[in-house]
Amino acid sequence: MPRFKDFAELHFVILLWGFTAILGKLITIPAVELVAIRTLITALALGAIIYKNNTPFWMGRKVALQLLGVGFLIAGHWILFFAAARVASVSICLIGMATASLWTSFLEPFFTKKKIKPYEVFLALLIIVGLYIIFQNETEFNSILGISMAIASALLASIFTILNADLVKRIPSTTITSYEMAGAFIGTVLFFPVYTLYFAEGNQLNFNMVPMDWLYMGILIFACTVYAYTAGVRLMERISAYTMNLTVNLEPVYGIILAIFIFNESSQLSEQFYIGAGIILLSVFIYPVINSIAERRKKLQQAFPDEVVLRED
Repeated sequence: MPRFKDFAELHFVILLWGFTAILGKLITIPAVELVAIRTLITALALGAIIYKNNTPFWMGRKVALQLLGVGFLIAGHWILFFAAARVASVSICLIGMATASLWTSFLEPFFTKKKIKPYEVFLALLIIVGLYIIFQNETEFNSILGISMAIASALLASIFTILNADLVKRIPSTTITSYEMAGAFIGTVLFFPVYTLYFAEGNQLNFNMVPMDWLYMGILIFACTVYAYTAGVRLMERISAYTMNLTVNLEPVYGIILAIFIFNESSQLSEQFYIGAGIILLSVFIYPVINSIAERRKKLQQAFPDEVVLRED
C-alpha cells in the first residue's frame, strides 16, 4: 500500500527528470561530449550497484547485443535532447519531448502487433494541432531547429521505450540500463569522427569542463540518472502503473516552471507557445485517463460478454 512518503518521493524523482534539460543547458561542454561522460560514468556506477547487489549480469551474447543496440538509440536521443535545449530553450525542448506519446501511438502497433486505438490517434492529432499553433508565427530559426531536434529525440525515446517494455519482463532493470548506458557510450564514441568533421566547433572534441560543470554533471549522473532511475523502479513495487504514468506527465510541466525561474524563459516565449503547449500538455494528461477507461471497458466485455451484447441490442 503506497504511503504519502512514496508519492512525495515520486514527485521528487519526476522533478529531477524535469531538471535534466536545465542541467544540460548549464553544463558548458557540447551535447555530444556531455552524453559521452554521462553514459560512461552511469554505466560504471550501475555496474557497481549490480556487483554490490549480486544482480545477474551476463544474459548471453544475443541479448547483450540487443541491449547495446538499444543504447545506440539512447545516445541519439540524449544528444538531440541536450542540443535542443541549447539551440532553442528548455521549455521548447520539453514541449517537443511531450510528443513521445504521439510517436508511441503510431509505432507500438508495428512493434507489438497491437491494434491501433482510435483515441490514441485522436490525441496524437491534438498534439499536432498544438505544434502547429506553436510554429504558426514562429520565424526564428533556432526555435524551429530546437523543437525539430526535440521531436526527433522523442521519436527515439518512444522506440527504445517500446523495446524495453519487452526486455524488462525477462531481464533485471539495472542490468538492462547498465548495458544500454554502455551501448550509448560506445555509440557516442563511434559518432565522434562524423561529429568532429561536420558539427564540432573547430573540428575537435571539447572536454574542457569548468569547476561548476563537474557539480552539474555529478547532479545529472548520480541524482537525475542513477538515483532517479533506481528510485522509480523501486516505487513501481508500491504505486500502480496508472498512477506512475499519470504522474510522469508532470515532467515537462516541472521542467518548464524551473526554466522560467532559472533562465527567465517566460520573456522569450510567445502567446502562441503557451496556447500550443497547453493543448499538448492537455492531451498528455488526458491519455492515461482515457486509456484507463478503455481498459476497464475491455475487461468488462471479456468478463460479461452476454450482458454487453444485450445492452448493445
